[in-house]
Amino acid sequence: MQLRFKKLHDSATIPEYQTSGSAGFDLHAVIDPVIEKSYNIHSEENWPTIEIYPGKQFVVKTQLSCAIPEGYEMQIRPRSGMAFKHKITVTNSPGTIDSDYRGEIMIMLYNLGDAPFEIKNGDRIAQGVISKVPQPEIVEVEELDETDRGVGGFGSTGA
Repeated sequence: MQLRFKKLHDSATIPEYQTSGSAGFDLHAVIDPVIEKSYNIHSEENWPTIEIYPGKQFVVKTQLSCAIPEGYEMQIRPRSGMAFKHKITVTNSPGTIDSDYRGEIMIMLYNLGDAPFEIKNGDRIAQGVISKVPQPEIVEVEELDETDRGVGGFGSTGA
């Protein structure tokens, strides 16, 4: 299987798996002051940085589009180091990119910490994981089969 990426900007980075056993590949930020019009961009040398303030979210661009094979999805997940060290997560984790989407991959990051978090152009900001997605037939029924659990919801199993 191939996962084909298209650069939408010269500074976009084609993802790579960091190790032979990696489930996910890193996605990189592209911060271009010409295309990015945001209140929290700060110019620094040749490229600006983005600050995500505590309790706020920001949509970070990758300037990549992708052809995901039919029957699969790309899940967008937080990078564990960013979550552990800085309390930065993917807002809709895991985010889903469907196989028929060809637009730009953008990452919704949320700062759960108590300090601003800085992102520079090219920083690894999230990871993508390709997963098989079955699409079963959806059928309306009058009744569902019984189970031992039944309608027990949140916390009903003792957790």
